[in-house]
Amino acid sequence: FPHKAATAPRILSTRLALHHFDTTYSLHLGALWPSVRAGLLCEQKYGALLNNFAAAADHVPQELELLNATDFVSEASQKAQQWQQGGAVGEAARGCQEGSGEGRTVMQAEMMTQAEMSPPLCTSISSKIKCYTFPRGDITRFRPARTDSLGLLDYYLMDAASLLPVLALSVQPGDFVLDLCAAPGGKTLALLQTGFCGHLAANDVSMSRTKRLYQILHSYVPKEVRDTVSVTSYDGRDWDQVKGGTFHKVLVDVPCTTDRHSAMEEDNNIFHKRRTKERQMLPMLQLQLLMAGILAAKPGGEVVYSTCSLSPLQNQCVVERALDIAEAQFNISVHVEDLSHFRTLFQDTFSFFSDCQLGELVLPHLTANFGPMYFCKLRRM
Repeated sequence: FPHKAATAPRILSTRLALHHFDTTYSLHLGALWPSVRAGLLCEQKYGALLNNFAAAADHVPQELELLNATDFVSEASQKAQQWQQGGAVGEAARGCQEGSGEGRTVMQAEMMTQAEMSPPLCTSISSKIKCYTFPRGDITRFRPARTDSLGLLDYYLMDAASLLPVLALSVQPGDFVLDLCAAPGGKTLALLQTGFCGHLAANDVSMSRTKRLYQILHSYVPKEVRDTVSVTSYDGRDWDQVKGGTFHKVLVDVPCTTDRHSAMEEDNNIFHKRRTKERQMLPMLQLQLLMAGILAAKPGGEVVYSTCSLSPLQNQCVVERALDIAEAQFNISVHVEDLSHFRTLFQDTFSFFSDCQLGELVLPHLTANFGPMYFCKLRRM
């Protein structure tokens, strides 16, 4: 008799991931899921985060604008300023982009009063962060980054939606900032581009990923700015024991199911059979990291929680549990900050999920294939 195979044929991790997404996300996203699924399975769209420290920072914008790319951050900033002058309430009423407009009426958008568009809105968007993207439906690729005369690269290619948690953090001059799960370093680099960090603590539990973070800092940031950054490799869950209650701003960009990677790449896939337990434990790890982030913030400090997953269990459920635990176990009151204005300010660039109960969620879409990116802003009272 022919020998039986010693092991059953291996089911691809990407296949397992998609099966899991089909069963859970079709319930969560309903009629939107087929278009989101198509986006996940197609080439991701990138943005070019300009390096303000590079000598080439002046002429790169002209080069990119000639290719029809625009800086989506400054566009949103201009929109916010128009609102504050009372000129764009009507335009704000256009609601959300195709595929994500359900449940959000023109009336609701019209009701964004002057009071809601208070000064913090402008300051939060008009940061020094510049990120160029190609218009909806334009799938042009950016050239690889080039070095300037000092050896610094001129821009960093990343999912432009990854900048939204950084913009939501709204770093102010002199802020002490903690990036709790910093590697590989895109968001850390964006935080430094604000020019506002009085001190930046960049931490990641993985030594190998921290190496990548060092590489990015050396490729993009001059020494005198690198000196304001402390890079550590603690387990983020223990951070409050190291330095509790000391930061004005905390970014908690947690490990997650990285849905786009899981649907597309076999390598290092969290849906691999051997990683089942690790995957099941993710919401607990995420909760512990968010709690550490809340405890690391000063009273009055702000925390942004983010993932690159569509999963409600990893997104709003984690935030809800953290609010309960902060209150019950630590007697800390945490307030969820409203970020719905982000939806309107950035609707030309990203497709948002309009029925997100807590925080905001960018959905992959064939015409704007960024994300997924969930982010929620909290204030420690």
